[in-house]
Amino acid sequence: MKAVVSEKGQVTIPKQLRDRLGIRPGEVLEFEEDGGRLVAVKQQRRAPLDSVYGILRDVSTTDELITELRGPADLP
Repeated sequence: MKAVVSEKGQVTIPKQLRDRLGIRPGEVLEFEEDGGRLVAVKQQRRAPLDSVYGILRDVSTTDELITELRGPADLP
């Protein structure tokens, strides 16, 4: 299959390839050069929660978190 590069450097991926490879509008492709060939690789979609996984510290208890945020309690 052939495609023509536009003046802006854009290329239309033939519909047959888009359908076969599951490339949909808005899909992100990563381009790399491999021995003089241009290779486009579909980026894997991540689950929404994967992007925030691990950003919170592991705090054992709610009491420890409150003490860390407010400081030690002043007991009479």
